[in-house]
Amino acid sequence: MKFKTVIGLEVHLQLNTKSKIFCACSTKFGAPPNSQTCAVCLGLPGSLPVLNAEVLNKAIKLCLALNCEIADETRFDRKNYFYPDLPKGYQISQYDKPVGFDGRLDEIGITRIHLEEDAGKLIHNSPKVTENSSPSLFSLVDYNRAGTPLLEIVSEPDINSPEQAYDYLLVLKSISKYLEISDCNMEEGSLRCDANISINTVDSKELGTKVELKNMNSFRGVQKALEYERKRQEEVLERGERVIQETRLWDAAQEITLTMRSKEEANDYRYFPEPDLPHFFISEEMIERIKVEMPELPKQRQKRFISQYGIPEYDASVLTSEKKMADYFEQCLKFFNKPKIVSNWLMRDVLNFLKIEKIDWEDFSLAPQDFTDLLKTVEVKEISINMGREVFLEMLKTNKKAGDIIAEKGLAQVNDERELAAIIDKVIQANSKSVKDFQSGKEKALMFLVGQVMRETKGKANAAVVQKLLRERLRC
Repeated sequence: MKFKTVIGLEVHLQLNTKSKIFCACSTKFGAPPNSQTCAVCLGLPGSLPVLNAEVLNKAIKLCLALNCEIADETRFDRKNYFYPDLPKGYQISQYDKPVGFDGRLDEIGITRIHLEEDAGKLIHNSPKVTENSSPSLFSLVDYNRAGTPLLEIVSEPDINSPEQAYDYLLVLKSISKYLEISDCNMEEGSLRCDANISINTVDSKELGTKVELKNMNSFRGVQKALEYERKRQEEVLERGERVIQETRLWDAAQEITLTMRSKEEANDYRYFPEPDLPHFFISEEMIERIKVEMPELPKQRQKRFISQYGIPEYDASVLTSEKKMADYFEQCLKFFNKPKIVSNWLMRDVLNFLKIEKIDWEDFSLAPQDFTDLLKTVEVKEISINMGREVFLEMLKTNKKAGDIIAEKGLAQVNDERELAAIIDKVIQANSKSVKDFQSGKEKALMFLVGQVMRETKGKANAAVVQKLLRERLRC
């Protein structure tokens, strides 16, 4: 049987405002539990919410970036359900009048973008069981996160593979960081994603039974969960059985999905208009003002990098995928206007370092001028590329300048032909067989001799000069 996959994603993006969506409480991450709360975000009787204007501005920015229609009029609703981390017993969200709708991110449609408040955070204990005691099970609630502003971005079911879902999330994160509306930190809960996936035979015109996936804390986790679930549902259909509509949790340790709850019918949240908030009207003047504030987005910057700096399309796509990386690239060019050389070092050495150390661009400490000073020493052949890579890592480790490290370690490349000639003569005398092999037409023998010279000079000889001198001597 051949199957088709249909995926839709719901992304919750925490906006990086200093205060919450309906009150003045701080949104700073990591504060002591329940230290950033007030009567409004705790839902105490008599308290009244007031919309944070910056939240609406940031929502409109994302709507513009994702080519959405922006509502003339938007309003908030009460979404009623009980959960311990929801202090009011309802969530202030948006139902039939979201901020934006009918958008598009590349080939994937955006159904809607709406604002809502976040819930609190439950912390479950892990009780120790002894012979003389029974486990004490309890949960603690931290309401610091309750009321932080969220944007929910709901895609159309236009995604046809886990790989495409992963790429969509990467681009959405990149755009959000360019707009500077969120730090997109999944580990701190600033970006969360639920996925809906259904499978059906390729000749069917109907969608298969939808399964919702939760508890995915990385983009790779989303991709792996979708891959597992696609395979699981295909196996169910191949056995002639029916896929059950349900919510499943992703277990990252076992890399499987597990049943959380059945979902045969849609939840009834009993939405009704939030009586304590007015309708909000978004004028053309407001939209035009925000358009002026819009930064250059990744696709635009990619095209400019290709035309302005003459770098390949692949380089431009990698460099512009992270705003901090694109900024760093352009800062480097102010000190060393060699776009392709800078690009190569950033994509190879810097990205590899960040990956190994598991750090973000925000934490990359090497100043652009110090970095380009290193590239200049390699460019003028003061040190070799391999030595340059060693110096690069030493700079990150010690915070020293490239020139100081080169001087301290005596790494300057040997370019003087008279100095190299004596070493080359010594190598030729000690390796007569390789000399004969080269003179009989075996090119590889020359590389062996070059390697011997490099060993004698502890890697400091200019390999190109060594090869030239060897050829001159052995062809006499």
